[in-house]
Amino acid sequence: MAADRPVSRKSCSAAVRPWRGLMAAALALSVGWGSIVYAANNSVQGAKKEVEGGFDGDAPTAILIEATSGSVLFEKNADELRAPSSMMKLMTAEVVFNALQNGSVKLSDEYRISENAWRKGGAPAGGSTMFAILNSKVSVDDLLKGAIIQSGNDSCIALAEGMAGNERIFAAEFMTKRARELGMTKSTFGNSNGLPDPANKMTVRELASLARHIIRTYPDMYKLFSEKEFTWNKIRQQNRNPLLNSLNGADGLKTGYTKEGGYGMVGSAVQNDIRLIVVVNGLEDPDDRASEAKKMLEWGFRNFEARTLFAANQQVGYAKVFGGESRTVKLASHEPIKVMVPKNGNERLIARVVYKGPVRAPVAEGQPVGVVRVWRGANVAMEAPVYAAEAIATGSTMRRAIDGVSELVIGMFRASAEKL
Repeated sequence: MAADRPVSRKSCSAAVRPWRGLMAAALALSVGWGSIVYAANNSVQGAKKEVEGGFDGDAPTAILIEATSGSVLFEKNADELRAPSSMMKLMTAEVVFNALQNGSVKLSDEYRISENAWRKGGAPAGGSTMFAILNSKVSVDDLLKGAIIQSGNDSCIALAEGMAGNERIFAAEFMTKRARELGMTKSTFGNSNGLPDPANKMTVRELASLARHIIRTYPDMYKLFSEKEFTWNKIRQQNRNPLLNSLNGADGLKTGYTKEGGYGMVGSAVQNDIRLIVVVNGLEDPDDRASEAKKMLEWGFRNFEARTLFAANQQVGYAKVFGGESRTVKLASHEPIKVMVPKNGNERLIARVVYKGPVRAPVAEGQPVGVVRVWRGANVAMEAPVYAAEAIATGSTMRRAIDGVSELVIGMFRASAEKL
C-alpha cells in the first residue's frame, strides 16, 4: 500500500499544514497504490509568475532550483520532453564520472578516435568538436575536457565507443540504465552527444536533477565545467558557456543547440553560500538563451532565502507499522530539511510524508521508509528521504493477527472502491 502521513510544523514565517482524515486518504489514493508513489505533474503549464514580483520568462521550458535542498523556485512546462541537444552531454559525463568513481575506468585510459567518431563528431562534421586526430589515442582525462569545455561531439563518441564498443549500446544501455538509477524516468537517449536523433528527449526538470547530482556527487570533476578554455591539436577553444564571463559565481554547466530543440542551457552559480541551478530550452536565439538564464539566476538570488523546516534527526512524521510492538514508527531526516522561500512575505507550505506501507516489522533504526514532500501551492518545492528514527521489534502473535485482519478488511474496501 502506498500511503502518506501528515507533517505538522511551523518554521519562521513558513507554515506547514497537515492533511487530516479522509482528505489525506483520498489524496493518497489518487496518487496510486503501486510500489512507488509519484507526485502528479506539478509543472505550471505556461505560467510565468510564481511569487509576487515573480519571474517573467520567455523560454518555452524552464526551471530554477536550489542545489542543496532541491527546492524549486520557478518552473514552466518543466516536464515537457524536448530535444536536449548538447546539454545531453551531461549524461555522458555522469556515466564516465561514475565509472571513474567505481574504478572500472581510469583517467589515464586511452581510447582510439575511430573513423566514425572523426566523421560524425570531428572536423569533417562541422559541429562542435575537440579536433581529435583520426586513429589517434586520447586519454579519458583529455576526452572529458574536450566533451565538457569544448562540447566536442568526437570526444563523446570516443568515450562511448571506448566504454561500450558501440555508441548505440552506450546510449541505450549505459546512459539509459544510469538515468533510471538516478530517478530520471522520462529521459531517452539515441547517442552520446545530443546530435539530432528522435530518441534524444529530456525534460528541464530531469536536466536540473542531473546537474544537481553531478555537482553534489563529483565535486572534483565538476571543476572541469568552470574551465574557460582548452587546447587540443594546437587549436585553442573557449568554453561555450556565456555565464562564466557574465555572472558572479557562475561555474557551469552546458549549452546546447539543434534545429529541433532550439537553444538551451544548464547553468549554475553560487552567491552568498547559496547555489542555484537553472535550465532553459527551446529559445530561438543564443543571446536570448544567455540573458534568460542569467536573469532567472539573478532573480532567484535576489528574491529567495533558505529556511529550515526540520532540524537533522528531528521527528517529521510517522508511518504505520504492520505486526510490530508499536503501531507506528517515528520518522526523521539525517540532514536538515530546508526549503527556499521568498524573502518578502509569509508563504504557506504543505508537507506530507509519502511511503509504501504499512511498514512490516521488525523495523531497524535508520531504515529508509519514504520521503517528505513540501508543496508550494500546486508545485512540489522539494522532497527529502526520511528514515525510521527508532527500532520497532516484531509484536506478539495476537498483534500480528489483528494487523493481518485489519489489512484484509482495508484491502477488500479498496477492491470495492476500484469497481465503483
